[in-house]
Amino acid sequence: MSQELFTNLAIFVLSLLVGFEVMSKIPATLQTPMMSGANAIHGVVVVGAFVIAAEANSTLFYILAFLGAFFAAVNVAGGYTVTDRMLGMFDRKPAAKKEEADQK
Repeated sequence: MSQELFTNLAIFVLSLLVGFEVMSKIPATLQTPMMSGANAIHGVVVVGAFVIAAEANSTLFYILAFLGAFFAAVNVAGGYTVTDRMLGMFDRKPAAKKEEADQK
């Protein structure tokens, strides 16, 4: 194993540990804003996949870059959909529906 690969693996493992520690400390009331921020970060993953595609020099790397960009884009779109649904739960009901509910 090369020194560069070992260094990259060490950074990856440390970032996993730090991320887990940070995520476990966030209270439930801040989960929705935190998800919106995470969706923005996943947008950077899409850009990273495009950069990898620009430097690809074989068919395998083009396929991997396409898959990376596709899954990152799906993750971003799904994250915003989930965030929108979660925020929709806090919308107030219109007055007409509230009156109907009160009559029942």
